[in-house]
Amino acid sequence: MPLSVIGLFTGLLLGIAWVVAGFDAFLGTALLGAVGFVVGKVAAGQLDLTTYLGGGGRGSR
Repeated sequence: MPLSVIGLFTGLLLGIAWVVAGFDAFLGTALLGAVGFVVGKVAAGQLDLTTYLGGGGRGSR
């Protein structure tokens, strides 16, 4: 699926959350979407968080 279509659906879902439940739901939906995006990138192996989480910089004990 092209990234433009994914972006379109993301915008539509955020807009629906805003209209139905208000700005707080919009921010919550956007935050959870960003977390899901990062988790998906990590699971796909496209993002390595070991430098930020403190693993890998130290030698084995």
